[in-house]
Amino acid sequence: MCFRLGGKRLCPYDHTKWEEDPMKDVQDKNPAYFTAETCDLADFAQLCEQTLAPETVPNAARVEKNIPIYDGAALRDRLTDPADRRAIMAEWARNFRTGSGIVVISGGYADTTVIDEATQVYLDLIEAEREAHVGADHFAAGGANDRLWNSLQKLCLADSRLFARYFGNTLIDAACEAWLGPNYQMTAQVNLVHPGGKAQTAHRDYHLGFQTAETCARYPAHVHDLSPVMTLQAGIAHCDMSLASGPTKLLPFSQAYRPGYAAYRLPEFAEYFEANHVQLPLAKGDLLFFNPALFHAAGENKTTDVERFVNLMQIGSALGRTLENVDRYQMSLALYPVLLEGKTGLSEAEVDAAIACCAEGYPFPTNLDTDPPVGGLAPPSMADLMRQALDDGYSIDAFRAALDAQRERQGA
Repeated sequence: MCFRLGGKRLCPYDHTKWEEDPMKDVQDKNPAYFTAETCDLADFAQLCEQTLAPETVPNAARVEKNIPIYDGAALRDRLTDPADRRAIMAEWARNFRTGSGIVVISGGYADTTVIDEATQVYLDLIEAEREAHVGADHFAAGGANDRLWNSLQKLCLADSRLFARYFGNTLIDAACEAWLGPNYQMTAQVNLVHPGGKAQTAHRDYHLGFQTAETCARYPAHVHDLSPVMTLQAGIAHCDMSLASGPTKLLPFSQAYRPGYAAYRLPEFAEYFEANHVQLPLAKGDLLFFNPALFHAAGENKTTDVERFVNLMQIGSALGRTLENVDRYQMSLALYPVLLEGKTGLSEAEVDAAIACCAEGYPFPTNLDTDPPVGGLAPPSMADLMRQALDDGYSIDAFRAALDAQRERQGA
């Protein structure tokens, strides 16, 4: 016995007898899983060939190659006003999600001497690791570059005063919060690309961008949608980078392609990326931020004399986990005396930004038997404790004791 549904003949006892599946179009457009077969280059190209309307980024100084470029000097004071800060962050969040996916801030540091000082510390650390035969980079051929993993913690422990000045940057703080909300988790990795260093292939980043195609295909489509909102990619330019030196190749709007974690591995998508990507020269102290789902790749360093030096930041939502294991306890013990002495010349907002990059801002997981929420839904985080200790003028020993007590309560 058959009956008709929506103009189609259905035989309920013989599922092979559908004349046409009325849900087929819905399933094609909203598959439960993304695989190579669900990827369509024409759909991808249609997304990527949009033009960013300047009126969607009114706070940008200009738009180049669909990338909004902001003036750090102009924004720095504006971020001190809560309403202005909120409006700028909302603009960035929209652009990361549905716009071109990229934000560049020129003049991200008012004084680039802090960049030079950090560069020297990083170079010393790279040399020490080279001599100790550590610090290999699994993202590039041997000798093509030097990678300093967990440059965040290593800078903090090597020179915590410098760390406070370097990461006490309100522009970085605002961009991170714009996409991830408060209590984000900072990690960083130095990438020093030598003359002749080859380009990367197009890819997406952590989380799903660090999985194999087979593993990605096991995650349902809604998890593919979730992954990009859990992290933010960024870079601090430690030198002037001409196009010849190979600044990051970027494909505006590509982050909006939902099956992109399956697509970027396919040859036709890689070819489209190579034919349509854009690059911008960067100056020392410039900041680059982009949605981790954006198709991107490090460029080839075609120069003979430029050591392309970028400190890559991979920032995680408090609701997820970061790329690296970072000893925030030791970092906090190193940074606290610097902030307590008040000799860094940082504003209150800059101190708060430095703490955000150093201490754990999220109080979970914890042992709720020994560390229950008091006066709220969550116990204090390490960052909360550090701010409170500074406000109350804890001695260094008292702060250490408070941290130890917190770690014991958390079962760490």
